[in-house]
Amino acid sequence: MSAQTSVKRITAPQITERKNGKPIVCLTAYDAPTANILDEFCDILLVGDSVGMVVHGFTTTVGVTLDMMILHGQAVMRGSQKALVVVDLPFGSYEDSVETAFRSASRVMMETGCNAVKIESGSYAAETISYLVERGIPVMSHVGLRPQSMNVLGGFRARGRRKVVEDEIIANAIAAANAGSFAVVVEGTSAEIAEKVTKSVKIPTIGIGASKKCDGQILVTPDMLGQFDRVPKFVKKFADMKGLVEGAVKDYAEQVGNRTFPAEENTYKFKHK
Repeated sequence: MSAQTSVKRITAPQITERKNGKPIVCLTAYDAPTANILDEFCDILLVGDSVGMVVHGFTTTVGVTLDMMILHGQAVMRGSQKALVVVDLPFGSYEDSVETAFRSASRVMMETGCNAVKIESGSYAAETISYLVERGIPVMSHVGLRPQSMNVLGGFRARGRRKVVEDEIIANAIAAANAGSFAVVVEGTSAEIAEKVTKSVKIPTIGIGASKKCDGQILVTPDMLGQFDRVPKFVKKFADMKGLVEGAVKDYAEQVGNRTFPAEENTYKFKHK
């Protein structure tokens, strides 16, 4: 029997231990090939409900279903080996009761094999987080700008301009940490608020549009790869994927149009009897 080297996935407790330590690298993933590329470099791969917007063309995340999250979660698990894989619980799948949240979260865990779930954490969420964690489901929380609540918040805009909102964000993060979350995403806040949240909780904060004051950062992968013309202003485009794909497709279309495809030596050859 040949010896095989198994790769151990990063665990939720290991992420918690990174508080005030080495920054946590996190990106979104929605399919197996992308997950395979990102896995080497990321501590966490988040199967975000942003999949609705960047893959399926929705205008918000509200229309994303549990079945969609499970499908994409399965793909990311097949494409990765090392990173902790976290799957978002979509809008409507966890808010009305702790029992509903457990049914949704346990289904996601069982059907995808993922390592944790993420929920957007308003004032109602502490009981839900505690209920899930006590039953063996690691939970990542999410405070600040919460995309699933964009209809209440009035759109995708930064949070914390008013003191009462700042206090609410900090209180939500503390409640989520005390309830047992292993980490908390902080989205769309000022550096000052991000720093206050980071200092107020004993779990790592992972920022998105929340400055370098957090314990790590997450970005939507198609945004940072330059797949779209418009991205949030805090995003640095590390590549021009849109331009690269457009150029490749243009070259291909020209070859087809000129009948220079493919080279004869690369086509199938058959021996007729």
